[in-house]
Amino acid sequence: MTIQQLSVFIENKSGTLQKVLNLLKEAGIQLIASTIADTVEYGIYRIICSEPKRAYETLKEAGISVALSDVFAITLDNQPGRAADAITIFSEAKIGITYLYSFLLGNKGILIFRTDNPDRAREVIILNNLSFVAEKDLSMLISEIE
Repeated sequence: MTIQQLSVFIENKSGTLQKVLNLLKEAGIQLIASTIADTVEYGIYRIICSEPKRAYETLKEAGISVALSDVFAITLDNQPGRAADAITIFSEAKIGITYLYSFLLGNKGILIFRTDNPDRAREVIILNNLSFVAEKDLSMLISEIE
């Protein structure tokens, strides 16, 4: 029900993002989605990729500060308002979303998010029959767009 996400801590200076991307490129790791949240001195580069454990090891071996964590990924019909509908379900269940990013893959919207209550989020996903992406599904998603 969850997928693994890399959180890479990078300095806000020229070349640091390039270094991360080149390491992943050289390792043959496919990026699926990513986002950067920045502060004055550093950024957190969050990545969903084809091989998160191998990507983690690749970056760690290069001396890059990286963490691996579980996040939720739910699929939505590609129609206006579906993200709002999904977030309303979590909000009504009193589950806070700590961060979220989204993208389109094929003809589906994908919401990636972390909550303040993962156990309750799992229950809500099941109770509301929300479609989710599991780690094993990522390679299938990649092959659909190739």
